Amino acid sequence: MHVMELVILAIVQGIAEFLPISSSGHLVLVGWLLGETSESATVEIILHTGTLASILVVYWKRIFALLRSDRRAIPLLVIGTVPAVLVGFPLKMYAESVLKNPVLAGSMLLVTGSLLLGIKYLRNGDTKYADLTWWQAFLIGCFQAFAILPGVSRSGSTIFGGRMLGLRAPDALTFSFLLAIPAISGASVLAIKDLMEEGAGGTDVALLITGAVISFTTGVFALRWLIRWSTKDRLHWFAFWCIPVGLLSIALYMGGYLEAGSATHQ
Repeated sequence: MHVMELVILAIVQGIAEFLPISSSGHLVLVGWLLGETSESATVEIILHTGTLASILVVYWKRIFALLRSDRRAIPLLVIGTVPAVLVGFPLKMYAESVLKNPVLAGSMLLVTGSLLLGIKYLRNGDTKYADLTWWQAFLIGCFQAFAILPGVSRSGSTIFGGRMLGLRAPDALTFSFLLAIPAISGASVLAIKDLMEEGAGGTDVALLITGAVISFTTGVFALRWLIRWSTKDRLHWFAFWCIPVGLLSIALYMGGYLEAGSATHQ
């Protein structure tokens, strides 16, 4: 993988992991435009590690609070992670090609745009995330599992699910990103398995460190941006990115410029 390709993927990962525009969908589409139909397991781990560190830095106070006083939320996070595990493992093991399909990514970006527009019309509830029932946590986890499909935003879908179930807007945002910690960690574990099978992937260590730093830095920026826009009730604005990009992707496919089975650039 060339330096510029890794830099581009790291920036896309850092920004799109947290902004409700789907990092998986954008990585699929950008990868196909670059002629890279898949990331190596090594690169995948590095990029996920960088974005995971972003959450830990921005939410470290909340994480310490979980360990000290909000311990009831810990089993809620465990329960909320179960659907993603039940869906993610089979897809990764037996249908990974589905997760690399650019046509699906473009189509699901339209779904993400619709969810974001829907958030605008959901009332701001009065429930704190620590007061969720186990079933509510599981249902929000189902929204996260749905986001395993490329093009479905994990943050957008879980925030929508939380708001739909009566969470306050700040609590829906916080629970969404606390729920991301085991989800991103789990994705890294799956990538480690691939790494053990494929070896180091031939990518220079210094280059990998650069990718991690870039994904971390852009991740912190994107996460703080999302927090600001969430407090100003602007999440639906991201729909006006997701929907045009989704339509463009589908148009490119219909026009023969984007193939679902092989890269268009070699």
